[in-house]
Amino acid sequence: MTTATPPPERPKRSRARRLLPLALAAWVVLEIWLLTVVAEAASGFVVLLLLVAGAVLGAVVMKSAGRRAFRNLTETLQQMPGQPGAQAVPPGPAPGRKGNGFLMLGGLLLMIPGLISDVAGLLLLVPPVRSALGRYTERSLERRMRAASPGSLSDAFQQARMHRPDGKVVQGEVVREDGTEAPPRAGEGPRPPLTP
Repeated sequence: MTTATPPPERPKRSRARRLLPLALAAWVVLEIWLLTVVAEAASGFVVLLLLVAGAVLGAVVMKSAGRRAFRNLTETLQQMPGQPGAQAVPPGPAPGRKGNGFLMLGGLLLMIPGLISDVAGLLLLVPPVRSALGRYTERSLERRMRAASPGSLSDAFQQARMHRPDGKVVQGEVVREDGTEAPPRAGEGPRPPLTP
């Protein structure tokens, strides 16, 4: 009589990961069907013009969004403390810095051949739609990060955020440039010595 160990259980895939390939296949079939319907109703030349116009508009949108993101990055790096000519940054998000990712996604969707992706890309070019999607995404991510177990990747991400423009503070220790510590706050005991 032999006994065999049971085979290791494969981790279950989430519902979204199981349905994603099916959803992508359905989207491609729907795009092709819609293109043929429009080609029969108008002509193949009109469909070609729509696809080329979408690709050109998408490239222009992505290029401008990329430039804006690079400009925002250089402004942020120039305003870092310790840089010559650095100015104090007021709390709260700077105007024009939110929604760049959705703008780039809109440009990408415009560049993908298909009418449904073009409509979705055009919707992402509308500022109220981008801001509503941004708020929804932020709430969803915060909810997932709160629900994550301690020690997970989201916990590490929360601890790694040192400074946010909205003024939230992460607990830490202040070390001055001259190597001395800041005085302890009221109610705190003495701190251990700094080791260089």
